[in-house]
Amino acid sequence: MADADPLGIPSVPNGVALCTLHHAAFDRDVIGITPDYTVAVRPDVLNETDGPMLIHGLQGFHGVRLFVPQRSAHKPDRLLLEQRYARFRRLAG
Repeated sequence: MADADPLGIPSVPNGVALCTLHHAAFDRDVIGITPDYTVAVRPDVLNETDGPMLIHGLQGFHGVRLFVPQRSAHKPDRLLLEQRYARFRRLAG
């Protein structure tokens, strides 16, 4: 959950390690992460044509499964991802 959300506590299960580009895209619901740790890119962004940065920076991650730690305590919480992904789907239309 986002930091501003009441459930957005700073804890390992509430975190996903992302670079600056993908963190910004996640915060702005350009990308979402499913409860099974798969990246989804918003349909309008997938259908956009704007050169290699868009292709390799965002579109190419659609359907890619994240690498997550083996220890359950260090994995992103699936319930929190499910709630966040529901928001992504709602906003993506």
